[in-house]
Amino acid sequence: MSAPLWSFAQDLAAMDRALAPLWPRLAGARIFMTGGTGFIGRWMLEALAHAGVDAHVTLLSRDPDAFARRVPHLAGRFTLVAGGIADFVPPPGDFTHVIHGATDASADLNARDPRRMFDTIVAGTRRVLDLAVERGAGRVLFMSSGAVYGVQPWDVSHVAEDWHGGPDPRDPKSAYGEGKRAAETLCAIYGQQFGLDVVGARIFALLGPLLSLDTHFAAGNFIRDAMAGRTIRVESAGTAVRSYLYAADLAVWLWTLLIAGQRGATYNMGSEQAVSIADLARRTAAVLGGPGVEVLGRADPGWNPGRYVPSTAAIRRDLGVSPTVGLDEAIRRTALWNGWQP
Repeated sequence: MSAPLWSFAQDLAAMDRALAPLWPRLAGARIFMTGGTGFIGRWMLEALAHAGVDAHVTLLSRDPDAFARRVPHLAGRFTLVAGGIADFVPPPGDFTHVIHGATDASADLNARDPRRMFDTIVAGTRRVLDLAVERGAGRVLFMSSGAVYGVQPWDVSHVAEDWHGGPDPRDPKSAYGEGKRAAETLCAIYGQQFGLDVVGARIFALLGPLLSLDTHFAAGNFIRDAMAGRTIRVESAGTAVRSYLYAADLAVWLWTLLIAGQRGATYNMGSEQAVSIADLARRTAAVLGGPGVEVLGRADPGWNPGRYVPSTAAIRRDLGVSPTVGLDEAIRRTALWNGWQP
């Protein structure tokens, strides 16, 4: 029997069920959010809008008009203000919560202009933390990255929050990871020096509807090619190992951390289901009926040709969350969202 079709409404309902005990604690909240128009931010906002929580959100966007055209139901529900993370004019009013997720995660920018990448992350985070202090925010959620650990050793199957490795500071490709590390340090400084209540999420690889299939993410590129009936080509040897958390699960984890996490807590957010890039390509072809996979074996140009797999034991223990959608189903739902016909 073939798998049943899926609808985005099912994910919205699942997120609402998971977060129902926590949503009342956001009643009357005034939230300032950066990164709300991107992939992760939109999933968070879709969950909040669907739940009908009486919370006001002010979204920082470089192009509010474009976002309004693309997602009118969210633009009509929340307030958008124009500006970039490095130079925005703080909107008026006080905020009870601040969510900071704005980062250009472009691999091209990290390679072409690493100074800009680093400056945007660090300076942008400081501006947001200053705003949080000035406006009396009671809780800040900072979206960091698993890149703060640097290249994960092969003998560390799942990297935990207490592992103290880091990116190579001599390598300009470390600009993104080092920027996130510095931003986490800023969060700790503001917690101690200004009494700011900050929680952090170290986010690993993701998959799900709303993900662009034409950026640098291998999983999206593989789905794009399989949907088009093309052979999936893995440019590298495909030995790098990743894991993919479904985006709806991530949104639940992030809202749970914001609402219920302990002050100063920082957690990994990702899947523990490890898969090599070559095997990811093969699974994508199998799930979507693609013609096959070709592994070209070229040198991997990325910052991490090794493992990138978190331990999520801490957040599962402390906040009671867990993944609900496996890799094959995440591939299928992402393809269905993008028009795939089984």
